[in-house]
Amino acid sequence: MSDARTPWSGRFEHTPGEFQQAFGASLPVDKRLYAEDIAGSIAHARMLADRGIISGADATSIEEGLLGILKDIECGAFTFSIADEDVHMAIEAELTRRIGDAGKRLHTGRSRNDQVATATRLAARRSSLELAGRVNALRETLLHLAESNRDVVMPGYTHLQKAQPVLFAHHMLAYSWMLARDLDRLKGAYASSDVMPLGSAALAGTTFPLDREAVAAELGFGSISPNSLDAVSDRDFLADLVYACTLGMVHLSRLAEELILWSSEEFGFITLDDSWSTGSSIMPQKKNPDFAELVRGKTGRVLGDLTALLVTLKGLPLAYNKDMQEDKEPTFDAVDTYGAALHAMTGMLATMRVNAERMRSGARGGFMAATDLADHLAERGVPFREAHEIVGKLVLMCEREGRTLQDLTVEELRAASPVFDQKALDAVDIDAVVARRTTPGGTAPERVAEQMTAAREALERDDAWIEQCGSPEE
Repeated sequence: MSDARTPWSGRFEHTPGEFQQAFGASLPVDKRLYAEDIAGSIAHARMLADRGIISGADATSIEEGLLGILKDIECGAFTFSIADEDVHMAIEAELTRRIGDAGKRLHTGRSRNDQVATATRLAARRSSLELAGRVNALRETLLHLAESNRDVVMPGYTHLQKAQPVLFAHHMLAYSWMLARDLDRLKGAYASSDVMPLGSAALAGTTFPLDREAVAAELGFGSISPNSLDAVSDRDFLADLVYACTLGMVHLSRLAEELILWSSEEFGFITLDDSWSTGSSIMPQKKNPDFAELVRGKTGRVLGDLTALLVTLKGLPLAYNKDMQEDKEPTFDAVDTYGAALHAMTGMLATMRVNAERMRSGARGGFMAATDLADHLAERGVPFREAHEIVGKLVLMCEREGRTLQDLTVEELRAASPVFDQKALDAVDIDAVVARRTTPGGTAPERVAEQMTAAREALERDDAWIEQCGSPEE
């Protein structure tokens, strides 16, 4: 007995049972591709009519029917059935029920292989733009924090040990540049998805005289795929997108870790807004950075999505294989998780309070002017390695006596090395330590101001790119 829903029923005497249908169906995951599938089908139908492959009347019926289905799905009046296996068959089956034989002509000259690949590429392209917009929103927030706290000095760290003082603005700009690279990766994901496979059919092309370039132009693709075998089996563009999400999450996780540390009583550098914090069910005093912790925790999930996708694609022979149905769940999860994490991080940063005095106080400890004392000697002819050892002994002395380098007198410094002079006292001033880092990219105020200008210009260029590609609807 055949099932009318099955597109291959002519070949089979028996159809899959309930379990097989559920196990083989991708509909619960890929039904979110409905708009992309309908857009691809309308463009295909118009082209078929233009080439005389189907009648203009059939093309009109197909388009009207598909637009009606789109409207019903978006208003919640459409019921998907697991028996339809995937979103593509669900829409085609409903179209045929609504308009009859004209709906059966829609699939002329195409396969589900190139149909699925086209819808997936459209979705990947849209997701790249949506994520790019959220990345830029976070970059804007980081720049605002840098610009509004440009004079705030904080301790910089290596190995999570105090190292040298830096401007808080410099620290925020470091993340801004990370996100600029994340944006570049999303641009790459957009470019790799901007190739239209429709017209490749199952794997070898088709005998119908399709106008692939016309369909690509209508759907806004930059080019058509050059090889039909590769077109239906290529998922590199999804790997590019999920990799962009993964490294972006790694960057957000690093920032989240710092927010968690900085908001602790031990650091006290920032205060997270109550709306981005939670309490304890037992300890009334607690204010926990749960949302930052979730960003950090969800990073492992997206790393898993990338691994799942790459392992699925590993070792697949040409061309299409059913394994590739498993490409969408990790992709959608990575896109959704990264998008939510970007939104959360933007909210946390936009509402947090910067505790400038606590940061400056932290910058006074940890012997962070030690390198400047060594540089003071090196500038006066002492080999740097010798200068390093001299200052190291001074640090050891201060540690034993519970003092700071700023507590030392000129006489004490000269006892360590006669090369020290009165200017050595200026060398350990925290603001002076920051101001002397004037190499390009350094933390000196004028260099940070240059960075802010450059970062602002880069953000504006990337905003323009999103606008040029077509800003996604909210």
